[in-house]
Amino acid sequence: MFGLGWWEILALVVIGLLVFGPDKLPQAASQAGKTLRQLRQMANNAKADLQANLGPEFSNFDPADLNPKTFVRKHLLDDLENDWNGTPDAAPQPIGAAEPELGFGEIPPYDNEAT
Repeated sequence: MFGLGWWEILALVVIGLLVFGPDKLPQAASQAGKTLRQLRQMANNAKADLQANLGPEFSNFDPADLNPKTFVRKHLLDDLENDWNGTPDAAPQPIGAAEPELGFGEIPPYDNEAT
C-alpha cells in the first residue's frame, strides 16, 4: 500500500496515537479518508473535463503524459526497447527497394563519406 511496508505502517499508527491520542485517532482517520476521497474525485472530474473540452483528437489524452519522465519513457525509450527486442517499430521504411540481408561471412558495404 503506497510503497509502505508493515514496519512503516506500524510506525505511522504509533505516531498517530501519540499525536492525536486514542480518543481522537478514529475521527482523524475518518476525516483523512474523506479528504482523500474528495481530492481523488476532484482530480477525476478535472481530468474528465479536460478530455471533454479538448475535443475528439485528444480522447486518449492522459495528464500524466505531461510529466517529463513519462514523456521521455513513452516517446523515446519505447522505441529503443522495440529495437532491442527485435519488434518492428512504426517508423516508415525508406522509399526504394529493401536492402538484401547479408549471408554468413559476407562483408557489408563500406561508405568512406560516412566516417
